Amino acid sequence: MTDASLIAAVDLGSNSFRLQIARVQGGSLVPLTTLKETVRLAGGIDADGRLSADIQNEALAALRRFGKALNGLARAQVRIVATNTFRVAKNIDDFQPLAEAALGYPIEIVAGLEEARLIYIGAAHSLPGSRKARLIVDIGGGSTELIIGRQFDAQTMESVLLGCVSWSQRFFPDGRITEATLRAAELAACEMLEPVAGQFGAQHWQAAIGTSGTARSIADVLELNGLTESGITLDALKRLRQLLLQAGHIDAVELKGLRADRRPVLAGGFAIMAAVFEMLGIDRMTITQGALRDGVLYDLMARNGMLDVRERTIGAFQRRYHVDTAQAGRVAELAGLLFRQLHPDDDDTARALHHAARLHEIGRLIAHVGYHKHGAYILQHADMQGFSRSEQVRLAQWALVQRGSLNKLGSERRNERDWGAMLALRLAVLFCRGRKSQWPAGIRLRRADGDFLLQIDSGWLSANPLTAFALDEETRQWQKPRLIIARPTS
Repeated sequence: MTDASLIAAVDLGSNSFRLQIARVQGGSLVPLTTLKETVRLAGGIDADGRLSADIQNEALAALRRFGKALNGLARAQVRIVATNTFRVAKNIDDFQPLAEAALGYPIEIVAGLEEARLIYIGAAHSLPGSRKARLIVDIGGGSTELIIGRQFDAQTMESVLLGCVSWSQRFFPDGRITEATLRAAELAACEMLEPVAGQFGAQHWQAAIGTSGTARSIADVLELNGLTESGITLDALKRLRQLLLQAGHIDAVELKGLRADRRPVLAGGFAIMAAVFEMLGIDRMTITQGALRDGVLYDLMARNGMLDVRERTIGAFQRRYHVDTAQAGRVAELAGLLFRQLHPDDDDTARALHHAARLHEIGRLIAHVGYHKHGAYILQHADMQGFSRSEQVRLAQWALVQRGSLNKLGSERRNERDWGAMLALRLAVLFCRGRKSQWPAGIRLRRADGDFLLQIDSGWLSANPLTAFALDEETRQWQKPRLIIARPTS
């Protein structure tokens, strides 16, 4: 039997893949297993923006090794997040199913701001308690996340397309380091940071903290070579810059603490760090070990403990879009009742359906006509803390199809549980359209010979002719599978 106290996080970054298995003990995490694979996924994107066959094969081999380490853990015990390269690769829809098969678990492609939130959670849990505003900087392989927060609350977040892998490939493809190439890399990074510099300038925080590979690697090099006592300072960066220029080539750089897996991306990572210091007015940066995978673990622990950040996001969206929470509650109650009759053990889909029902009317703030279309757009494209891209797409599709023709779904194949959730939501919206709880106590939804069978007392239908008419209209929308209304007498 699986140890229920175990949870696991996998961070599929643009430079490396990381796995952490930990035990939840007394509200804290006890690390048990840590794995790292330097895949450098961002380096495998070709000129057409597609992951090459070679990098896919390398990544899949690493993921199969991760899958063996995760084997036996329940799906609710594992969360796998993928970052920038998964966000931008044009053929990711082809690669993702292969990656999930190799791992044996679903992959969440998180948006940049969700990545930033998780990074902050991981960093905050590794830092001493403080009421000071702290700037967290995470320079990854394909993007740089900037977060300002206090204690465990991330307040300002941004993700910038600056990564040590992409910058090294762009400005130092042959490994040569010259004043011209290094300054070009620094200026280009400054240009990318300029739009957010006002939000993250030194006037907004009291301490700057770096996390993840680039910051840790640079700090190690500076400390072990006597350029600084601890962390990263502006003066030490200037001295490191001169050492890189003196070497002239990345292969000629001889510095204590420079690991072989960091050498190819040192120049690009340095240029970005120098730009961060310059644009945000940083003089000194300390280093923390907490990062994305740690944030994923703490977030997963919170989800399993019913302290789910998604619940806070749902509430915030309801307030922002002036949702009729009583109506949303009615729809959520009936949709959940109907779906549980079909799949009593599917907690994940039931929870997603509950989220969709509570937000199904957010588009009404924009327009009453076609509100489901407006709501679907918001749910797919808004920044929703705690939700992955695939979760938002699912919510958007369910919001879109809560009424009207099912043809708008297109020809994409869907599993039985998604069909059941969509039907449950449509029926709940239909029964609650009078904005009151109006459904018979004995209502039952089940599968019968591949179709959906909705059982409703014939006497109740006779007493509610408008609902009976609407149900007959609903049956015309369902062809494969069909919706059949059974009218037993009480």
